[in-house]
Amino acid sequence: MTNEELKKAALDYHEFPRPGKLGIEITKGFSTPEELSLAYTPGVAEPVLAIQANPEDAYRYTAKGNLVAVISNGTAVLGLGDCGALAGKPVMEGKAVLFKKFADIDVFDIEVDAKEPKDFIDTVARIAPTFGGINLEDIAAPSCFEIEDALIERLDIPVFHDDQHGTAIVLCAGLINALELVGKKIEDVRIVCLGAGAAGIASMRLAVDLGARRENMLLVDRKGVIHRDRDDFSKLNKEKLEFASAASAERRSLAGALAGADVFIGVSGPGLMKPEWLMLMAENPLIFALSNPVPEILPEAAWSVRKDLIMATGRSDYPNQVNNVLCFPFIFRGALDVRARTINSAMKVAAVKAIAELAKQPVPQEVLAAYRKNSLSFGPDYIIPKPIDPRLRDIVAPAVARAAVDSGAARLPYPAHYPV
Repeated sequence: MTNEELKKAALDYHEFPRPGKLGIEITKGFSTPEELSLAYTPGVAEPVLAIQANPEDAYRYTAKGNLVAVISNGTAVLGLGDCGALAGKPVMEGKAVLFKKFADIDVFDIEVDAKEPKDFIDTVARIAPTFGGINLEDIAAPSCFEIEDALIERLDIPVFHDDQHGTAIVLCAGLINALELVGKKIEDVRIVCLGAGAAGIASMRLAVDLGARRENMLLVDRKGVIHRDRDDFSKLNKEKLEFASAASAERRSLAGALAGADVFIGVSGPGLMKPEWLMLMAENPLIFALSNPVPEILPEAAWSVRKDLIMATGRSDYPNQVNNVLCFPFIFRGALDVRARTINSAMKVAAVKAIAELAKQPVPQEVLAAYRKNSLSFGPDYIIPKPIDPRLRDIVAPAVARAAVDSGAARLPYPAHYPV
């Protein structure tokens, strides 16, 4: 399919037979005068009064408990940049479809015309009573950190910025499996992350939660390694400062940082990793080049200089696709099912381990057929499950729910219909 054919197909898909990708369905009988009187006046007064007396009854009498808001201000839409709130709506509708398809979670997509963090925070906080959870999406760094932190503090429902944590969870699932394959331990490896925005910071933080040591990590932005002697050190945001290193002069460029490194994480831009730099890395390097649609280095270029690497990208046409859909629907499914107040570190780590473990299990025939594969098994070309694996909901959501209960984030017990 040519680029023009793809463009037309994408536009036609969104326009016909009716515009958009979402609709609303009625879930109760509504065809008799009696049902009408129950659904609206006078019957609707009863749940109103019940909720007024006990706000938790909103979960009994409304759709709140299975309703998530996918909210954006359009300042970082995919790889397209600041497109504005309205232009980001197709992406938010797409995210809503993924929630419904993979985890049967209802979604309202909400596009907020507010670039100032305070305005955005206030808007979301005021509409939050409608929802059981908030999924933040396509919000530029560093505002995304301030926004998420403030909303977590103000609200008693889960708030999750998927561009940060979804990427981090799936990446880290692949990382711990790849490390197992090459016989390395996360507490020993040296990690270089190119990209100090939402995904980069979250991935580094989650790697630390999994056992990586900060002194073994170098974070790189447009000006090089973030170190304590940089001219702009006093102007760096607090998220970057978390990973400021004492790197010597020779290690302050990307090439210098890669010397002897075991892991490269790219969440930055196309073509920024030169093939010859791979030769500087340690034996059996792990390469996560996640810029989309063009990664920091194409797999063909990487394999041409190193045969001992394990590689992942964000693309579906190469092995080991790091795709957030492996994570976010099931994080929210587990959180909603135990009415969690938040999505905490324990729940994220549980999701990492559940996704990683699933990659070691036999792959169902329906997944092999969908990807036109005769076989798939745990190894260098299969370190994370495929995005459409139907087992993800049954594996990841219960792990998240259990972690929520065990960590005190849940308001309900572990569901009886979940596996023990």
